[in-house]
Amino acid sequence: MLGTIRTFDPEMRETLHRRFREIVNHTAASNGAAAEIQLPYSAHYPVTYNDPDLTEAMLPTLQRVAGTENINLIDAVTGAEDFSFFAREAPGLFVFVGGKPLDLPAEVNVSHHTPDFYIDESGMKTGVRTYVNLALDYMNNASRQ
Repeated sequence: MLGTIRTFDPEMRETLHRRFREIVNHTAASNGAAAEIQLPYSAHYPVTYNDPDLTEAMLPTLQRVAGTENINLIDAVTGAEDFSFFAREAPGLFVFVGGKPLDLPAEVNVSHHTPDFYIDESGMKTGVRTYVNLALDYMNNASRQ
């Protein structure tokens, strides 16, 4: 069996790993079997966390570039993202740019990491403008402090 265990904090991850081992070992023993469990701690992804102060400071840039109506602050999700390692070292802000075809309703859009996934590349222009303006505004604000 292969799978992914994703949590919002390290303590919960440790608890789930411990409980997973207990449940698997006890289930195997109750059936006269043995189980081998491999949970590589080195392969886990930390939570992708947006620094609240950085998010607040950069929100006007996002609204200006993409339009206020296109900015949605969302609840935390448990997707694994390499960016989470960078955000452990310095305040970070992770932004979903979006690439859903504009004429396709969200409820029928095919998700990422599937064979039928299609991206509307026009969203890349917004993405480039967004990241360039975030960098420039951040540097301009930092130089004033």
